[in-house]
Amino acid sequence: MAQVIVPPTPTATPHPVAEEAISHLADLTAQRDRELLDVSLAQGVLDLLSVSSVGVYRLIGREDERQHWLCSGLARRGQLTVSDPPWVDLDSLPLLNAYPMRQAVLESRLLEQTELGEAVSEQSLRHVTVLPLQVEVGLPGVLEVWSDKPLSMQALRPIQTLLKVFGNFQNLLESSQRDALTGLLNRQTFDATFLKASMPAGTEAYQVPVGERRATPVTGYWLGVVDIDHFKRVNDGFGHLIGDEVLVLVARIMRQSFRHYDRLYRFGGEEFVILLRGGSEVDAQGAFERFRYNVESYPFPQVNRVTVSVGFTEIQHKDTPNVAFARADQGVYTAKHQGRNQVLCHEALVREGVLQTEDTHIGDVELF
Repeated sequence: MAQVIVPPTPTATPHPVAEEAISHLADLTAQRDRELLDVSLAQGVLDLLSVSSVGVYRLIGREDERQHWLCSGLARRGQLTVSDPPWVDLDSLPLLNAYPMRQAVLESRLLEQTELGEAVSEQSLRHVTVLPLQVEVGLPGVLEVWSDKPLSMQALRPIQTLLKVFGNFQNLLESSQRDALTGLLNRQTFDATFLKASMPAGTEAYQVPVGERRATPVTGYWLGVVDIDHFKRVNDGFGHLIGDEVLVLVARIMRQSFRHYDRLYRFGGEEFVILLRGGSEVDAQGAFERFRYNVESYPFPQVNRVTVSVGFTEIQHKDTPNVAFARADQGVYTAKHQGRNQVLCHEALVREGVLQTEDTHIGDVELF
């Protein structure tokens, strides 16, 4: 009987670009800091392509107002990857229509390439490729690549795959960090952000992209705790559906009342928390008072009038989240006792002798 010889199955050799892309995917999906995720993406794409510059740009600002481009990650060959600080002044950023190619890609969701008439740097960069980020939750954005020659579709294919996986991961990360009802950040994300807020001023290592824009130097944080007055009466008198609508509308008013870089949280129930960056006690009082007034002035469907009590405190170096929260919560507690619909600062209450520095009170408050 003739012997049948089966040739050995050839072993597939992984493509170097594919291997590198998988490696970068592993690095990206290990990142849990949302503010550093785009920096990692820019550096990863730069490593995969033979180009000189890769930038990740996000569109910030409400749709009913002027929107601006934030550089959330810029990687250049032989240089450190940089980004705009999250507290950059919105008016110092370029407007949406200042970059028509980015705007077109956002609207069409399709890749675009172009060649400029002349080089834009000493590196003779004249070819620009812009790809849309796959965003369902979070800020819309684009990936912008500058090179000295056109990028082939073969080179771009793994990048497009990388962006799809990146988009899926970003959507999962954003969803896990936000309250399902209001879309605000949730309690679980507060501690990590608070650690940054309690660092000594000047220790945050953000570098501004050279030649693009300047950040407004601001330091310090204020922690505000917000409690909706008589919220139990809303649920009991109008039902939980109307109660949920009140929560959603209060969250919307929060977004409209504070700056794009202030951090807004829902801790559960009718309790909200705000991390307000920069300014004096008077500035913080004014910001929280503006929010209180906006809530009081809003015509809530069926309920008509809703008010909030707010307490706030300055975050100190070496504060823990619970300690700072307890100080702000004392302001809420005092506001409830003094008639509600007020903004009270813990430090001011101590100066006035209303509170003692060693007073402690932690927990939700509802007085009937």
